[in-house]
Amino acid sequence: MVAFFESFGGLGLAFLGLSLTVALCCIGSAKGTGMVGEAAAGLLCEAPEHFSKCLILQVLPGTQGLYGLVVWFFGLFTMGAFSGGIQTLNVTQGLTIFAACIPMALGGWMSALFQARVAAASVNVVAKKPDDSSKGIILAGVVEFYAILSLLASILLLMNSL
Repeated sequence: MVAFFESFGGLGLAFLGLSLTVALCCIGSAKGTGMVGEAAAGLLCEAPEHFSKCLILQVLPGTQGLYGLVVWFFGLFTMGAFSGGIQTLNVTQGLTIFAACIPMALGGWMSALFQARVAAASVNVVAKKPDDSSKGIILAGVVEFYAILSLLASILLLMNSL
């Protein structure tokens, strides 16, 4: 196991953690916005006047992809990518950055999917009671809170990683 980590290197581990964060958050957001878009398309073919309400619900699960990208940039900044060159990392430093990415990678991925379920169900609220669409947005926003906590955890961990 030690030989694997030494051959992979600290830099490789850090890049793996950062890449997984962006990938999982974007996968969750893509799946989530697609789920809500499917639900909205069914409503919009009969009631196109509700497009803006449905669009807001569809955009909500997409924020996790942006949060993943923020962690990616912050990780690159931590590694020195924007100050003249990426520094060489030992295995411990690489694993530290990898571990700092886990909250956002998993929290962003899963919260996007769960938020999409709430937002897709909220499209039904828009269909039956359009004036209550803000209630569905609030319900989906509660799930967003946990994506924000994941973002905060990863940023704080990255700030103290090297």
